[in-house]
Amino acid sequence: MSVRVRYAPSPTGSPHVGNIRDALFKYLFAKHHNGVNIVRIEDTDRTRYVPGSEQDIFNSLRWLGIEWQEGMEVGGPFGPYRQSERKELGIYDKWVQVLLDSGHAYWAFDTPEELTEMREYQQVNKQPIGYFGGVWREASGESVQKARDAGVPGVIRLKIPKNKEIVIEDVIRGRITWDSNHVDDPVLIKADGMPTYHFASMVDDHLMEISHIIRGEEWISSAPKHACLFDAFGWERPIFVHCPIIKGKDGSKLSKRHGDTKCLDFRSAGFLPEAMVNFISLIGWAPGGDRELMSMDELIEAFDLDGLQPSPGVFDMEKLTWMNGHYIRQKSISNLMHDIKEFIFLKDTIEYWDRQDNGDVKVNELKMLENSIESQSEYMEKAVELEQERVQTLADFGNACEFFMVEKPNMDEKAVSKWLSKEHVPNLLNALLDYLQEKETISQEECENWIRTYAKDNNLEKLGPVVHPIRITMTGKTAGPGLFELMSVLGPVRMIERIRTVLKNHVVVTH
Repeated sequence: MSVRVRYAPSPTGSPHVGNIRDALFKYLFAKHHNGVNIVRIEDTDRTRYVPGSEQDIFNSLRWLGIEWQEGMEVGGPFGPYRQSERKELGIYDKWVQVLLDSGHAYWAFDTPEELTEMREYQQVNKQPIGYFGGVWREASGESVQKARDAGVPGVIRLKIPKNKEIVIEDVIRGRITWDSNHVDDPVLIKADGMPTYHFASMVDDHLMEISHIIRGEEWISSAPKHACLFDAFGWERPIFVHCPIIKGKDGSKLSKRHGDTKCLDFRSAGFLPEAMVNFISLIGWAPGGDRELMSMDELIEAFDLDGLQPSPGVFDMEKLTWMNGHYIRQKSISNLMHDIKEFIFLKDTIEYWDRQDNGDVKVNELKMLENSIESQSEYMEKAVELEQERVQTLADFGNACEFFMVEKPNMDEKAVSKWLSKEHVPNLLNALLDYLQEKETISQEECENWIRTYAKDNNLEKLGPVVHPIRITMTGKTAGPGLFELMSVLGPVRMIERIRTVLKNHVVVTH
């Protein structure tokens, strides 16, 4: 079988993690089988249309490296690929007329009040909820024509067969059956003439020769209606694949309370596309073995439907963050600097952090990083390289590199009190000051040799009493990248200024 799949989002908002997983699974499956991935926009519900959401859809796909061979923006033999345009061409009118002529669909003219009364009656009497025919399913042609001639608003519904067992074979869940008497007659064409998802999507899937309908398990309840629609036309059904939902670590369905869910928010938060693809692909799918860290090419090679799991996938933010840190550390410094610049200069980044709690701190850090990279690119490249092993996201570089970018680093008062009050510190800093004044540049080997020699000459058995006061003087912190390396990056001029500031403000004796 030739694999043809479609990612068919509705432009009702920026795509979230579950939506993007759907797109990723289809892309990986198509690539694995040398098939075709299609992007189709399903915009028949104009009341829910959100301006800008289509662009968010394409930006999300491109950021993650998800490609498509047919559809929006690339064209193809089954266009147009926007359903509102297909509606204007009369594509759906033609096919609904086929169903009306064959008796598999019917007009219904129930008022909103009648539909509400019907559902209330069903609830009170504990009956299946839905529209199961009413007075219109078997109405005469004359009655229907009379209502239409009178301009009564009406819809067209699919006539679900009675007293049948509806069966689908789902790739993940196997055989699923329904009593057709409990499956309501879905609307195919709304009163405003627009097709519903149930109709337009299935018609388009047939016309575009879709081989596999891969979607979330929330669509299982619609599967018997879609199966009946294909059967009514006499069309071969595509293969159904209903993927598990995504849950948070607390076991509830993934939502905003678990943190970011919009795909592009993760870009603005400083996550890499490689990490997002790797992480999202493993939510509800297992490649076999103990593999977790996988490139896009490795995912394509491994991905197939038999690895999809029936149980819900878990969105573990800690795991995503760990993965992101791994991919940051794997990058060459040139590629990493390119990614940091793209991240900082992206308008969405600042807008995202402005919305977060204490976001002004992060915004200031990122703007400082932006200015420093523009004005001191070589120096900041060295600083970033030193911090590469210590950060988890691109956004972390703002805080991690702060002491490289400021004239006077913020001092940790506890560290100052503990280490800079030691009796030997004035002599230590003055000695280092004298040493640095003779230099224009300094290597990490020179820094290490001086510190070890000073400790030995002053009968200090351990390096801590030398290392900690110098580190706090240079960075304001007790932890960070290797001291010798960061001293070399700071260079003599910056270190001299910091020593003088500390001698003036934090120790008793000055030089």
